[in-house]
Amino acid sequence: MKKLVCLAAAVLSLSLSAQAGELFVSINSASPMTQGAGLVLASQALEQKSSVRVLLCDGAGDVAVAGKEMPSLKPKNVTAQQMLQGLIKAGAKVEVCALYLPNTGRQATDLIPGVTPAKPAEVITYLLKPEVTTLSF
Repeated sequence: MKKLVCLAAAVLSLSLSAQAGELFVSINSASPMTQGAGLVLASQALEQKSSVRVLLCDGAGDVAVAGKEMPSLKPKNVTAQQMLQGLIKAGAKVEVCALYLPNTGRQATDLIPGVTPAKPAEVITYLLKPEVTTLSF
């Protein structure tokens, strides 16, 4: 009986960890509300024990620029950058797409702490894993 209980606990544990999975969130929009929507869902995934990777491209890359002025979003009155910083603190991996820095005249040093330039080969290797769920905004 004890072995059966241990086996059931192990199966449940594996099942729960499989459900948590991995989430890849690609945000391209320059719209603060669209950026916020993607970041809120990423935050919820982290709370549910998923690993989260965020890729910021095009206008969304500006969210990662240190000192960038942004509107506060209701209902919590936080900016997309504040949401992004919360994700980083909670363990999310955050990158700007490989085209963002060279096409905006910015450098990696212009980014907030915890955001790095993406390496396309690493991103596609991650995306091709069967357990990764993707969201695009």
